[in-house]
Amino acid sequence: MKKSDCVSFLADPNSRRSCLCSIFPTASLLCLVYFIGSAFIAPNYKEKLSIWGLGGSLQNSAVSNCGIKCRPYGSEALPEGIVSKSSNLEMRPLWGSRKATYNVGFQQTNVNNTNNLFAMAVGIKQKVLVNKMVKKFLSSNFVVMLFHYDGIVDEWKDFEWSDHVIHISAVNQTKWWFAKRFLHPDIVAEYSYIFLWDEDLGVEDFHPEQYVSIIISEGLEISQPALDRNKSEVHHQITARGRRTKVHRRTYKPGGGRKGCDGSSTAPPCTGWIEMMAPVFSRAAWRCVWYMIQNDLIHAWGLDMQLGYCAQASSL
Repeated sequence: MKKSDCVSFLADPNSRRSCLCSIFPTASLLCLVYFIGSAFIAPNYKEKLSIWGLGGSLQNSAVSNCGIKCRPYGSEALPEGIVSKSSNLEMRPLWGSRKATYNVGFQQTNVNNTNNLFAMAVGIKQKVLVNKMVKKFLSSNFVVMLFHYDGIVDEWKDFEWSDHVIHISAVNQTKWWFAKRFLHPDIVAEYSYIFLWDEDLGVEDFHPEQYVSIIISEGLEISQPALDRNKSEVHHQITARGRRTKVHRRTYKPGGGRKGCDGSSTAPPCTGWIEMMAPVFSRAAWRCVWYMIQNDLIHAWGLDMQLGYCAQASSL
């Protein structure tokens, strides 16, 4: 009987209207209370949490935990505002302004003032070639660092630029030994590109600022200038200068077995390969390469075949 009454009640049109009419005011009242309550509570939420001492502690706890985890190791005891995470190789004068003592006598051609680093292992016997390279890179607004593998430093004072470059001396060491120990990624983090070259290269036809503009436009993380076949000894065809394009990323060389390079070649030195005499690294790529250099890998043997791991360093 109760079941039929219930069904009869719902089926009756008049009763249905009565039910709907009674539900609608109730729902409207509940919605009104909800919106009024939300408007009252939301603006005062943070204020009340602050009064209760909860809001500040929760936020401070989150910031504190993040700050401790993100800080460099060993800096936890220092106020956050004075922590300097990186450095650079810029020399600071003992007195006077910085402009009065930096790159004196060199006409700079790079109006964009892009900071790049040119580092090279040198010996006094190659001073003629070194002089040409240093002058060219200084005039293009590069910071220059010389690694003296023969221990001779004073004889370089005859050059006008000697006081405007950084000298580091260690007898019978290679540029990779120097680079691992003096070009830590945090030290060179302010430089967009790091040129790590040998001392016996001719730069008569090389223009640093133009080269930088090309690798920026091409998005090259690791690169090297192409070699002139008429002036250089070319060991791998991929390093030779092409006549049709500014940049090439692979080479095609007929040959049998594994000696040839064609469109299907995916391994160096057919594609994605540079020689180690004149590499150029982006900031991100150098951070990756630096970690790859082992402490005893002073000649960098085999490193050229592994650089592909760092060629996309900006996306790591």
